[in-house]
Amino acid sequence: MTDDPRIAAAREAAAREAATRGPASPGAAERAAYIETAIQQAIRRGDFDDLPGAGKPLEGLGQGHDPDWWIRRKIQTEQLSGLGPPALMLRAEDHAFRECIDALVREDDVRDYVADFNRRVVEARRQLLGGPPVVTPTRDVEHEVAAWAERRRARAASSVDPPAAPATPRRRRLFRRR
Repeated sequence: MTDDPRIAAAREAAAREAATRGPASPGAAERAAYIETAIQQAIRRGDFDDLPGAGKPLEGLGQGHDPDWWIRRKIQTEQLSGLGPPALMLRAEDHAFRECIDALVREDDVRDYVADFNRRVVEARRQLLGGPPVVTPTRDVEHEVAAWAERRRARAASSVDPPAAPATPRRRRLFRRR
């Protein structure tokens, strides 16, 4: 035996742990065998049959790591709007930016919307609360107004109906109504 007190203390602690555990409490191998048996019985009973998503590929497999995956999935599955960190909300609004301004009718409304969007982006960048970083860029008001006007003109030009075909003369009714 060695005279090292650390080894003696470790042996004594291991002996105490073995004594308190006793023969009735299962070890790691017994626990693993019990769990495996329970899983096999559940498979035989059919508890795992017809689970949602069975036979479908796992979502997000092969994509890059996104630390905010869980909140994005929650917002998507619950169809929540207006909730979440400002950085994520601004990213979502940035993706739908063109559709939002194309729905507006007046140039002043477009200018107000773009200015408000830029104000919210700058405000989110100044926050010190933490959360995901704000990577949404601000928008140039004049450029967005010009692009909106061009898309509006293109839609108006494409929606003009072609000239109608000349009307054909109507035939007279051959039978009288009684």
